[in-house]
Amino acid sequence: MSLEKSELNINGTSFKGVWIAIVMTIGTSIGGTVWTASSLYSRLEALESKKIPDISPLRENLGTLGTRLDTLLSQQEKLLELNTDVSTLSNEIEAMKATVATAEIIINDIGDTEVKFKTLTKEVEDLWKGMDYLNSSPLQR
Repeated sequence: MSLEKSELNINGTSFKGVWIAIVMTIGTSIGGTVWTASSLYSRLEALESKKIPDISPLRENLGTLGTRLDTLLSQQEKLLELNTDVSTLSNEIEAMKATVATAEIIINDIGDTEVKFKTLTKEVEDLWKGMDYLNSSPLQR
């Protein structure tokens, strides 16, 4: 049985096989469209029935978070300034260490000079004592 030879009689009207195929194709397309629209409509109704949560506490939390972030940024800027100050102080401390090392060398030299000066003073005093002894010697009179 071929599509061309098949025929359908409905209330005295006969339909050839090609027209039956065309009507069936259009009918199934319309049925599929109705079914898809119905499915989409039921999904939309399901979404509408869902309750949307209250987000006002979240807004408050976001405001607080923004304030905290601003505070963190200002604290970070202060820390960066402190870091710069610490670097400057570190350089100054290194310069002071060099100055102290130089002063220690000078003090050591002064200590050596003081010992030499005491020795020289003692020698001069001994020379004066010797001169005094010579001046008071009985041979010179």
